Amino acid sequence: MERIRFGRTDLTVSRVAMGGIPIMRLSKPEAVRLVRGVLDLGVNFIDTATGYTDSEEKIGEAIRGVPRDNVVLASKSPADDRKTFLQHLDLSLKRLGVEYIDLYQLHNVSTRKRWDAVFAVDGAFEGLMEAVRAGKVRYPGFSSHSVPLAIELMKTGHFSSVQLPFNCIDTEAESVAVPLAKEIGMGFIAMKPVGGGMLDNASLAIRYILQYDHIVPDPGIERIEEMEEIVNLVNRPTPLSEEEIKQLDTLRKELGAEWCHRCDYCQPCPEGIHISSVLSVKSFLKRMPLERAYQFLNESMRKVSSCTECRTCVSRCPYELSIPELLKKNVQIWDKAIENLNPSMKG
Repeated sequence: MERIRFGRTDLTVSRVAMGGIPIMRLSKPEAVRLVRGVLDLGVNFIDTATGYTDSEEKIGEAIRGVPRDNVVLASKSPADDRKTFLQHLDLSLKRLGVEYIDLYQLHNVSTRKRWDAVFAVDGAFEGLMEAVRAGKVRYPGFSSHSVPLAIELMKTGHFSSVQLPFNCIDTEAESVAVPLAKEIGMGFIAMKPVGGGMLDNASLAIRYILQYDHIVPDPGIERIEEMEEIVNLVNRPTPLSEEEIKQLDTLRKELGAEWCHRCDYCQPCPEGIHISSVLSVKSFLKRMPLERAYQFLNESMRKVSSCTECRTCVSRCPYELSIPELLKKNVQIWDKAIENLNPSMKG
């Protein structure tokens, strides 16, 4: 597995990282086997967060006994204030079973309100700098879903890395943030490199990002076969063909500006609607037999009828999607898809 220097740090990381969200859905033994399998493939960079339920614990179990220099760990805290941030950091250290974390990030600095909070007196940024001085964190970073705000943060010079959504469809970062990171020597983690599962062609999505030799994609996976496919793409790089570039143009037009990134920042819904599942119905219908999709999705689709249009989800969405309206559109797609489903399959 090819490795690169991560920005201006002295971290040498695999050309692709592993994102820590999907292993939340696995049992601990399954997650441990998966993480160890990923390490065996040569992937040495794992990115997670204190808010990803038991992800850190599972990773910690998986790396127990692995020489510390053999794995690069990144995690994040969503705290606004110094005290809570340091509590989160100590929790991350305990869960991961390590004395330091290579890259610790301010999680989701996507609004001016959050910016003001983390940089206030006794804000989370003070806690991050304190942790670096104490040796608990080697390098400071941040993640964001707002490209303009991220560019401002990058220019402060306070951080060693930036993590932004970047893939073959979500290209907002491409014109300024991507070249800026290379120019000033910041590590760049491409969040949601396959669109949070919405992009069916993982090969196309990963190869698109591999065009940039300073960017590390961190796909979240649940099966070792998924990482094996990605590692093969890294080990046998193939430039995008003209036909594939046309495919991407078509895909961008199809998805438009209304696609859900499945970040789940809109959750929890007061009515218990699993929003990202509903908004991903087209992807599920493409990837699953209809009978299986019905078993997996129908309960979520039926819950949409309880939506009160309180718009709590809209206020939380970093992409400012009109979620109540999109819920209705996706239910219509679903209802049409299951019209001719054998009644016996609905039992």
